[in-house]
Amino acid sequence: MHAPHSSAARKGLRAWWTSPPRSGLLLIIAPWEYRHLRGWARVRIASGIVLAGLGLVTVSFGGNDCKTYGWTLGFLAAAVSQLAFACWELSIARSAASRT
Repeated sequence: MHAPHSSAARKGLRAWWTSPPRSGLLLIIAPWEYRHLRGWARVRIASGIVLAGLGLVTVSFGGNDCKTYGWTLGFLAAAVSQLAFACWELSIARSAASRT
């Protein structure tokens, strides 16, 4: 029987995670996402737009209390983070395309 903590299992998972060769901060991107960077960037841009719209709707119809502004700030912060990550993914995709 195979032990769950054997070195072969860890080596296999590590080899799977680094299957497209990359290094540094690029390792935080999941392999299936790294293989389709432009598509995932489009999904992130769409979700950022939806989150920004939710923030605008919340601030428009929410009232004048701190709870409304807190939710708005949360939605807008999530939108900015999604758009920033999408921009980073697109810059990686552009640099990878120019190298080949």
